[in-house]
Amino acid sequence: MTTWNDILKRKLTQSDYVLIAANLVPVYGVWFLNWSAKDVFLVYCLETIIIGLFTLLKMGITGVIKKKDDWQNQGTTTKQPAIFFMLFFFLHYGMFVAIQMGLFFSVSGIASKENLGFFNFFYKWPHLVDNNVMIMLGVFIVSYAFRNINEFILSGEYKTASLSYLMFQPYGRIFIQQVTVIAGSMFLSFGAGKIFILIFALILIFFEVFVDFEGLIKKAAKGELKSSDE
Repeated sequence: MTTWNDILKRKLTQSDYVLIAANLVPVYGVWFLNWSAKDVFLVYCLETIIIGLFTLLKMGITGVIKKKDDWQNQGTTTKQPAIFFMLFFFLHYGMFVAIQMGLFFSVSGIASKENLGFFNFFYKWPHLVDNNVMIMLGVFIVSYAFRNINEFILSGEYKTASLSYLMFQPYGRIFIQQVTVIAGSMFLSFGAGKIFILIFALILIFFEVFVDFEGLIKKAAKGELKSSDE
């Protein structure tokens, strides 16, 4: 039976504190520096892509060491090369990113204002980036780089990590972001962008920092998490 002890972290790391600070930068900017809430939406959208790129990099590093890893498919286990895992992640994660971008653009109004759709996003987004967006993106890139170097490289995890585990790491945050954006649309419709950004950031901080997603993924992969019926 899964308990709160299985879900919540018992101790925060240096990387967690850095990530908390990174998520509070957009809140401070919107509340006290008159940054646009729509700019923050764009940053969170691009942040999801950045996390995907970091994930591909981690899978590539581990793939150089392990070459092949176990792939589970309908109860059958086969050995697949690292490039197979990376291509699968690229396509599957890309689909989720596309859905998330559609939600973000629709709720924020960026899509209608800029005539922005998924297929022209990649050549239109640069002209939406101003200095504030660059600052926020830089903060997130530094925080995730610090986290990956500290917890993935220096810890030696890259030598033993499962490619399947690395592949599914980012998905929890995507689900939380999508649900939060849909729920928060009511705040934006009343012009309460500041309130939405605050709530959005706090929810992300809670789930990304205090919920032990990585521990849950590892336990699920080992079959250690059981339902209450068992």
